[in-house]
Amino acid sequence: MPLDNTRYDYSAITQRSPFRWPNGERLAVWVCYNVEHFKIDVPATSQSEGLAHLKPDVINYAWRDYGLRVGIWRLFEMMERLGIKGSSTLNGEVCIHEKPVVDEMARLGWPILGHGMTNSQNLTNLPEDEERKVIGDTLDIIERTTGKRPIGWLGPALAESFVTPELLVEAGVKYVCDWVCDDQPFQIKVKTGKLASIPYTQHINDIGMILSSKRSDQEFYQEICDQFDVLYREGATIPRTMAIALHPFLVGAPHRSKYLEQALSYIAGHRDVWICTGDDIYNWYASEYGG
Repeated sequence: MPLDNTRYDYSAITQRSPFRWPNGERLAVWVCYNVEHFKIDVPATSQSEGLAHLKPDVINYAWRDYGLRVGIWRLFEMMERLGIKGSSTLNGEVCIHEKPVVDEMARLGWPILGHGMTNSQNLTNLPEDEERKVIGDTLDIIERTTGKRPIGWLGPALAESFVTPELLVEAGVKYVCDWVCDDQPFQIKVKTGKLASIPYTQHINDIGMILSSKRSDQEFYQEICDQFDVLYREGATIPRTMAIALHPFLVGAPHRSKYLEQALSYIAGHRDVWICTGDDIYNWYASEYGG
C-alpha cells in the first residue's frame, strides 16, 4: 500500500502563529554552495548527458572538476568582495582530495553542512548500518579537517532513506535541508530528540535553472531577482526565507559568476534583509522557537 508522509503535518503559512527574524527583517537570505567530490566511473550531473555512461567519463568529470580547481576560488573572492558569508554543503571526500578548498572555507568562517562522503553515492538504498557509517564518517572527517563538527545536513541529491532523520539525530545533527517544502523553518518528526528543517531550494538552484531549464546567464540573474522581489514583498506581513543553491562547476564559470555577483549585489542593496548562513537560521530558530 502506498505510504503517506509522516515526517511533518500540513501547515498553511497564512494560518500559523506569528514568526519573526532577529531584528524584524522581512526576509532571511542564505547562499549555499554545494562542494562535491565525484568518482570518474559513476554517472553524475552532466553537461554532455549522452556521454555520462562512459568509463572513464572524462568530458563530464573534467567539466565538474573545474569547479573546485578554479571556479570556487573565483567565488571565494566574489563573496569577500560583497562582504557576504556563504554556507557550504560538503562531501567528506573533498577533505581528502581537494583539502585546500576546505581550508579556505574554514579560514573564511563559512559554516559547513554534511553532504555525504561523495555525490556519487546517495543514502536511499543503503543498509541502515552502512548509512549510519556514511553519516558518521562524513561528520567525523569534516570535524577533523576544520575543527568544527557540522550541525546541518543536506543529503546527496537531497535523498534520504526512511530512517535517515533518526540517524542524523543519533549523529548529533540539528537541522536538515532535504525537505524543500516551506519558506520558514519547521520541525521534522523523529522518534527521539529534535530535528529542524531549514528552507533550502529547488527553485533557485543552478542545476535546475541552468542545466534543466536552460536559462541564459541574464535569465539566471533575473530569476534570482524575481524570486527575491516576491519573497521580500510577502515578507512584510509573513517573514520568509530565501535560499540560493549553487554549484561551483556552474556558477564558478567566468561568464556566469558575473551575473551571480550582480544578483547578490541587488539583494544586498535592500533594507530589512538578513543575509545570513544556514547555521544562523537554525540557531535563531532553536533559541526563539525551540527548534
